Amino acid sequence: MSTPKTQKETVVIIGAGPAGLTAGLELLRTAPEKYSVTILEESNAVGGISKTVNINGNRMDMGGHRFFSKSDRVNAFWESLCPLQRETPTERENEMLLRKRVSRIFYNGKFFAYPITLKPQTFRNLGLAHTVKAGCGYLAAVCRKREETTLEIFYINRFGKPLYQMFFEDYTEKLWGRHPKEISADWGAQRVKGVSVKEVLKNALGKKKSAETSLIAQFKYPKHGPGQLWETAAAEFTRRGGELHFGARVCFVQAENGRITGVVAEENGEKVPYACDAVLSSMPLCDLIAAFPENTVPETVQNIAAGLPYRDFVTVGLLFQKQDLQKTQADGTLLPDCWIYVQEREVRLGRVQIFNNWSPYMVKDCAHTVFIGAEYFCREGDTFWARSDTELADAAKRDLQAIGLISSAAVPLDAHCERVKKAYPAYFDTYSDLPKVVEFLNGFPNLYCIGRNGQHRYNNMDHSMCTAFEAVRCILENDADKSALWAVNSDKEYHETKEGVS
Repeated sequence: MSTPKTQKETVVIIGAGPAGLTAGLELLRTAPEKYSVTILEESNAVGGISKTVNINGNRMDMGGHRFFSKSDRVNAFWESLCPLQRETPTERENEMLLRKRVSRIFYNGKFFAYPITLKPQTFRNLGLAHTVKAGCGYLAAVCRKREETTLEIFYINRFGKPLYQMFFEDYTEKLWGRHPKEISADWGAQRVKGVSVKEVLKNALGKKKSAETSLIAQFKYPKHGPGQLWETAAAEFTRRGGELHFGARVCFVQAENGRITGVVAEENGEKVPYACDAVLSSMPLCDLIAAFPENTVPETVQNIAAGLPYRDFVTVGLLFQKQDLQKTQADGTLLPDCWIYVQEREVRLGRVQIFNNWSPYMVKDCAHTVFIGAEYFCREGDTFWARSDTELADAAKRDLQAIGLISSAAVPLDAHCERVKKAYPAYFDTYSDLPKVVEFLNGFPNLYCIGRNGQHRYNNMDHSMCTAFEAVRCILENDADKSALWAVNSDKEYHETKEGVS
């Protein structure tokens, strides 16, 4: 007599970004006999903002993603999917490269290392007057710490007012569309954390015991961009029996007797129901709350969620001949930067990526062409977002020429625009009341919010993955306490100041 099969518990995961794919793969790796897992992805690609877009053989990384983590579990997960290329190079396509980290700030027509260093070139670029002013400003901040009620005060406390004005004020306003004095200090507490002039001094003097993320010299990177890793994760997820649905926008959450019983997704113009025993959601909190039956959500929670702010961005990829570059290294070779932060007020351009430097495999003809990503921060539906692709490409070319990165005669060989919605959960407007939304969602024991947008938290990729690990642990152990899930990314020595699109 055969033993009847135990019916599997059904888990629905909303979103096929790093958090969603990590959770789905972990469940099927750990307990395939117990769980049936379905991932619903609104777009037609995996990876979320960590996807890679292939344009005629040239690849764009949506924001730039350094693969570096203090989490052994995250590193092991990456290694299982995309092993690090060892000392002997291989022809294997699916592997990580070890890359040198170079990022600089472009300010006042000059390049400054980021994070700021104490090298002679920094002082030569600043000049004597600005160097003295910066030093005095920092000493004044050390002697008089102010209560950190805004992001502006947070920065000034750590760098002094002159350095804040030189290297943070304008870029932050470009990024958020708000002056730092209007933004909660919580953003700095999460993204900047241990980074300060004091930490730079420790690092310069060799007294730094544990490297800040902002001070790392190397990072790992998939040959063909971050999307390669998440495409590999998706392939293993489906190979292990998981279901992955593209073009599936969750529009309704079914809630009965204090539990989530299912979700409804719009697919090809039809509404498709998915019953479930548990839901892991990485969709934006504003959309998640709006998907609940109205009578189940207190009006206060509805208003807070609807008012949560986001910042969107546009990346314009422009392919040039290498001889079109106006700025090069002293020997005439390509600039070494992965990222260049554009602090100049005269242009809207916020950040520049040079994809050749992330990986030579990102560019079809890396020897003769350079693929540049010009990044703009905006709001979905605003006048900049609404520009045509041609207008955006022309604007990016003009800005690159204005800062002298390319020659005035440069003509792109190819151009492509990517618009990314809700890339940055913002820390103003109704953000201060977010705990009320969290309290409401935690009232559903089988609902787990994961990822950057799932928690409205400006996480890096590895922290989004850690929320997935923690949610999976809660499911496996039937642990109703979600405090550890919402506490992911409380390490005060971790994040980067500006490198957030990861």
